[in-house]
Amino acid sequence: MDATRHRPPVAASAARDPVLSHLPVGLFGSATGVGGLGAAWRLAHAYFGMPAWISDVLAAVSMLMFVAMAIAYLAKAAIAPQAIRAEWNHPVGGNLFGLLPIALMLLPIPLAPTLPGLATSMWAVGALGCLAFTGLRVFGWMRARQRIDTALPAWIISVAGPINLPIALPALGLAERLHELALFALAVGLFFGVLVFALVFSRLLFEAPPPDEALPALLILTAPFTIGYSACPIVFGSSASFAQCLLMVGLFLVCVLIALLRHLPSCCPFRVSWWAVSFPLAAATVAALRFAQAMPNLVNQCVAALLLGITTLIVLALMIRTLRGLLRGELRHLIGA
Repeated sequence: MDATRHRPPVAASAARDPVLSHLPVGLFGSATGVGGLGAAWRLAHAYFGMPAWISDVLAAVSMLMFVAMAIAYLAKAAIAPQAIRAEWNHPVGGNLFGLLPIALMLLPIPLAPTLPGLATSMWAVGALGCLAFTGLRVFGWMRARQRIDTALPAWIISVAGPINLPIALPALGLAERLHELALFALAVGLFFGVLVFALVFSRLLFEAPPPDEALPALLILTAPFTIGYSACPIVFGSSASFAQCLLMVGLFLVCVLIALLRHLPSCCPFRVSWWAVSFPLAAATVAALRFAQAMPNLVNQCVAALLLGITTLIVLALMIRTLRGLLRGELRHLIGA
């Protein structure tokens, strides 16, 4: 059900609010999704000889998207600070603030060769912000009783975000110097990520189903496993059996959840919330490509190529649909304002 069709009486005045006051912080995930797809194509270039320009274009687009989102959100902070406070305090939407430090940790990777100082600074801000955000969310959950119906996949972003911390370290030349920090982040992210995954999975099984507009976020459930696989070799020095088990669970979940989401275009209208599928799919594609390189055989290579194709098509479709809506002046409709 589209919640925007059933507004309270005050909706008329809310509709006159500046459109940027309704801009969701979760849209930062779109830049991370495009950047993750760029990383996948970079791996495809290195391992399979695919064109290098594709990854360069996607990296540039992801950075432009992030800068545009940052400017728009700063404008929102200036014109509607109360909207940001409400978003932060929301039991589900507040978790999406974790996408900002995740983007800061991952987007600098292609910048490292040419702008190492800027890349390192962005990563450092993102790493510190991510660990602080995870600590704040866990503290908030333990301080007050939570409602089980608010336990949705967005919760995983808060606690599994630190798994992303080690990913950029090799590109920044910091893998050895910050090994203990990377190990700490991976341990915290995996432990609490799996714990929250179990909680959310239980809620999905035994409680009322989430609203249609929340369905794209289901793919976030795969993130701790696929990103965990990519982070383990950086921290432990090799792709051990444990890391491979994480990948297998993640790919299994991708198959199940894509089957569940096959009716998404017909069950709810397009919103920018659909971008929630981009980063988890990109993370699964990167992990599959890394596994195909570590364990080269026809099956693994076909799985990686299939995921690369599916993720590319989905991200392109999201970009085209979003751009078309913006050109038609549908921003308020796309963000559900």
